[in-house]
Amino acid sequence: MSSSDIFIGEIIGTAVLILLGGGVVAAVVLKRSKAQNAGWLAITFGWGFAVLTAVYMTGSLSGAHLNPAVTVGIAIKDGDWKNVPVYFAGQLLGAMIGAALVWIAYYGQFHAHLTDPEIVGDPADKAIEGPHDEAAAKAGPVLGVFSTGPEIRNVWQNLATEIIGTSVLVLAVLTQGLNDSGKGLGTLGALITALVVVGIGLSLGGPTGYAINPARDLGPRIVHALLPLPNKGGSDWGYAWIPVAGPLIGGALAAGIYTIAFA
Repeated sequence: MSSSDIFIGEIIGTAVLILLGGGVVAAVVLKRSKAQNAGWLAITFGWGFAVLTAVYMTGSLSGAHLNPAVTVGIAIKDGDWKNVPVYFAGQLLGAMIGAALVWIAYYGQFHAHLTDPEIVGDPADKAIEGPHDEAAAKAGPVLGVFSTGPEIRNVWQNLATEIIGTSVLVLAVLTQGLNDSGKGLGTLGALITALVVVGIGLSLGGPTGYAINPARDLGPRIVHALLPLPNKGGSDWGYAWIPVAGPLIGGALAAGIYTIAFA
């Protein structure tokens, strides 16, 4: 695979991943969406199908890492780091493009949601009452469409949850392995990876929203910060390091487990 193939493949694949994954969250949470209140099952399966589509689409082009944690795990396993920056760049750019496409697709729903008094409240009332959870209040009512956040803010728990979930994902990828021709996971591998993501979401997604992918969280968070959305609130940068550091640690941990147990 050439550097240009990797870069283009990771842009396309990660953009599709975020478009479909972020899209299902928008569909479930935003006002005036036909899928509003469809629930956590819809979100977890939506993300699984997003992974299936993106991996199947771009596996032959870049290997379909679509996740810096997967890239790190594979680099540690193979001892080959030369294309890691290319993977990272394509993944982050693709994630930002995907997030922007979610905004375009749900443009009217975002504005309906963020101008609804039941959602954003009355600023005068907020000034009197004060926020019950300052970090959550600053995050705003639509940040979850773009990036993750914890239900209970506990740094060590939130970090550990992301490490554990990502370790499961990356170990599942490594034990399938990339095929000998360097063309990435095959059709069955894409399905297995997608089902692993669904399983992680169902089992480990409750505490933090299971980022398990630094690009998936950081790229859309940047887009959220830049978009001209009314009443969007802050982008919760105080939490943003956890869904970056946790998955990278988890990817490295999975590679270590693979090396000890499977190599």
